[in-house]
Order: sequence, then structure tokens, then C-alpha cells
Amino acid sequence: MIRIVLPAHLRTLARVEGEVMLDVPGQATLCSVLDALEARYPMLRGTLRDQVTQQRRSFVRFFVCAQDLSHEQMDAPLPDAVTMGTEPFLIVGAMAGG
Repeated sequence: MIRIVLPAHLRTLARVEGEVMLDVPGQATLCSVLDALEARYPMLRGTLRDQVTQQRRSFVRFFVCAQDLSHEQMDAPLPDAVTMGTEPFLIVGAMAGG
């Protein structure tokens, strides 16, 4: 099971509290985790990535094991610590401005 931590506004939209636990079939990649998350919580479709291009939204970041995966390939495998549930998959809303 993969532990996913959503920002507060997406937890509200998905109507969940705390971490989300997902079973991701096959190899866990950034794409497969997002696919599983959007399948379980369809109200999140379009909030994390564009529905047509599947590109990450500009102000959304993905972190695992203290690493920013936001600009990594969508099919790169996630670290074992994430796939085993030891470390969470963090989705963070980035801040902009001055």
C-alpha cells in the first residue's frame, strides 16, 4: 500500500481526512500512482495534471523520500520505501509570489 499525503484543499475536495492508502497494481511509478488516485477519487481529475496532456499542473509538486520528483519522467519507478509504505508520497501545492 502506498501512503499519499494530499494538501488540505485536495483532502477537502476528495472528502478524506489524513493520508490516503492506495494499492497500485504493477510497478509503482509517478503515473501509476496518479492514475490510481484519480480512479479512486475522480473529483481530483484535472487538479494534479492536465486531463488531455497528462502534464503536471504548474503549482503542484510531488515529493518522495525528501526528493522532488516533479520534473522526473512519469514512468520512473518510485523508491522501495514508498512502495512498501515506509515513506509517504507527498503532493504539495507550490507557492508563488513575493
